[in-house]
Amino acid sequence: ELLVSGSDDQTLHLWTPTTKKQPMKRMTGHQQPINHLSYSPDGRYVASASFDKQIKLWNGSTGEYLLSCVGHVGAVYQVSWSPDSRYLVSASKDSTAKLWEVDKETIGRQKRIGARETLPGHADEVYALDWSPSGGGVATGSKDRTIKIWKH
Repeated sequence: ELLVSGSDDQTLHLWTPTTKKQPMKRMTGHQQPINHLSYSPDGRYVASASFDKQIKLWNGSTGEYLLSCVGHVGAVYQVSWSPDSRYLVSASKDSTAKLWEVDKETIGRQKRIGARETLPGHADEVYALDWSPSGGGVATGSKDRTIKIWKH
């Protein structure tokens, strides 16, 4: 079993907690504290969200940096993977959620990707989000006291 932790010191650590007390790898690249991280359902990737307005993707087994998702103009608070591990959504201080497409070809060729789609409509920061179990939609929750449902 593997575990990834994120910290206020801008780093992530990859652990094998059942076998070692020290981290297997220190993962660096964010310029501000880490807010949230999430393993993709297939275990291949880890996405980390940060106050630095970026999402970084990492290899879920080795901790190797893969690419950055850029486009938010405010801190990124949370990320969530689609059930098929092909898409990632992010919630931000900039009052938007963004949809990112993650595929093998992009990861092999690019170190930075832009959002496939921006989900506007909230009047204030988007704090929370999650995919429906079927993968057919995303729910977002905002400081504006609304929840929005987005069809995929």
